[in-house]
Amino acid sequence: MKDIDAIAVLQDPVRRRLYEYVVAQGREVGRNEAAEAAGVARTLAAHHLDKLTQVGLLESGSRRLTGRSGPGAGRPAKVYTRARVERSVSLPARDYRTAAELLAEAAEQAGLDAVLCAAARRRGEGLRGSAAPCGGLEEAMEALAVRGYEPHVDASGGEGGAPVVRMRNCPFHVVAERFPPLVCGMNLALLEGLIGADGPVRARMDARPGECCVVLEDSKNNEH
Repeated sequence: MKDIDAIAVLQDPVRRRLYEYVVAQGREVGRNEAAEAAGVARTLAAHHLDKLTQVGLLESGSRRLTGRSGPGAGRPAKVYTRARVERSVSLPARDYRTAAELLAEAAEQAGLDAVLCAAARRRGEGLRGSAAPCGGLEEAMEALAVRGYEPHVDASGGEGGAPVVRMRNCPFHVVAERFPPLVCGMNLALLEGLIGADGPVRARMDARPGECCVVLEDSKNNEH
């Protein structure tokens, strides 16, 4: 199925609410939970969730939602997560990905990491404009959400058990997979400029599978 056909499936408002809810959880979601969140009947939710799976926007599996195993644990239920495949539409056709990969390859071979990071930090500062550095994690999350990072709080993911903000989506995922040191360093510099390096929020590297390589934390938690 073409990307444009898959994305067109989200035109239905109920289907879109279900998709957005599943994506926002960052984990497997059952039909009952999704139906309740979207405010629709379970049978209707199941129909739309299966359609989203059919077109490749979601992936489905099955597991026991009770958390138990053995006799009396109940039958496995169908669960859904966001599909790993990336979908995009450009009319007319454009190929920015190839250009980005070629530029990243050239920058890596020429040893331009520092130059790229400096440019990324300036771009982040430009996106922030005249605004002051982010005053806290909540404000930083708002700035990240606008840029498509899908931020969420990890309640005990920082040093000493302090909360940090992690991001379920890396906007540069495809290029970062091929050139991780270069692109992840660029991403860190971009976010430092966006949130303000001199503010109360600090960005640092902490790569986890399936998430952005950068996390944000309260810089006061790291004062000694």
